[in-house]
Amino acid sequence: MKVGLLTSWVSHSGGGVSEAVRRQAASLQATSEFQVKVFGLADEAMTSRRAEWDGIAVTASHTRGPRAWGYAPGLSGMLASADLDLLHVHGLWMYPSVASLSWARATSRPYLVAPHGMLDSWAIRHSSWKKHAALWAYEARHLRGATCLHALCEAEAKTIRAFGLRNAICIVPNGVDRPGSFEAGTPGWHGRLPAKAKVLLYLGRLHPKKGLIDLLHAWRGFDRRADAGEGDWHLAIAGWDQNDHERELRQLVETFSMAGSVHFLGPQFGADKDALFRTATALVLPSLSEGLPMVVLEAWSNGLPVLMTRCCNLPEGYQAGGALEIDTGCNGIKRGLEIMAGMTDEERRAVGRAARQLCSERFSQERTSDMMKAVYGWLLRLGPRPACVVTD
Repeated sequence: MKVGLLTSWVSHSGGGVSEAVRRQAASLQATSEFQVKVFGLADEAMTSRRAEWDGIAVTASHTRGPRAWGYAPGLSGMLASADLDLLHVHGLWMYPSVASLSWARATSRPYLVAPHGMLDSWAIRHSSWKKHAALWAYEARHLRGATCLHALCEAEAKTIRAFGLRNAICIVPNGVDRPGSFEAGTPGWHGRLPAKAKVLLYLGRLHPKKGLIDLLHAWRGFDRRADAGEGDWHLAIAGWDQNDHERELRQLVETFSMAGSVHFLGPQFGADKDALFRTATALVLPSLSEGLPMVVLEAWSNGLPVLMTRCCNLPEGYQAGGALEIDTGCNGIKRGLEIMAGMTDEERRAVGRAARQLCSERFSQERTSDMMKAVYGWLLRLGPRPACVVTD
């Protein structure tokens, strides 16, 4: 079975979508029944990601014109020459959607589209005129023509239906592998965090939808001092800048005189990222809009408690006792910080253990890949419709 995974940027510029695609590709091709090829857009950041794609067939097409559009004239030809049985498209609004439409018309073969939270109301409002133009030009036809739409959770399936789409929907979450063995060596960020600090970690894109401005306002009013003999709380912000949002955040840190407790670590990958998860006391994700965030699953797999909003679409975390709910906005985040800081170390470790157990049971890469394999088999008429597919 020849399966193509099509996304926008295959580098870290693609955020959690790119990471989800990478994990899915690695898992699928581990079985002899699948030949997997990944297609996407090339950019300068690809170099730092090459090692992570090792062993996966990745074809990245160079772009022309505005980066936000991602026009890649060679992409359609690459898809056509791959002789795919099925195409799974991850993400919306960019040129890969046009290439997918072209491939479907030429081959009459099935394709899935995974919006990854990009039909959420907040996401639609952000740069709304561009997205409405894209809907009119190609994206509405692309979505309506999909043999199946891929929702990451029940909440996203409801969003898809509210958008007016009546296609079949498979509800399959992102998956994550168990953490590997710790790699020896000194991480690149070593020395930038105090040795005895309690570290609250944010990891991901530096983008307005992540709620980082509200987090910094909350951090300003949060008592970061610990009991005698214990390390104070420090906030580590790790990730790549988008649209100069980091400059805005740094200015706010300077205005609030918080440079001593807020640390910008830049993008983190591989062993450096693993070491950061092992160093952190907890993860925070105060997002205003998400699909199903990979970083939360990664934190859970590492046994970290997570502070997150309902917009992260992982209510299972609250139910299992592996996460603390925070409201969007400064006051709601501050209340969550105070609850977390008021817990004992053992109480936080218990939350982390519950998180790891939940991740193992519900979000393992093996489980989610098996679900997706069943969907692919159904779309190619090789098996029955799986339980994760809804048609109403």
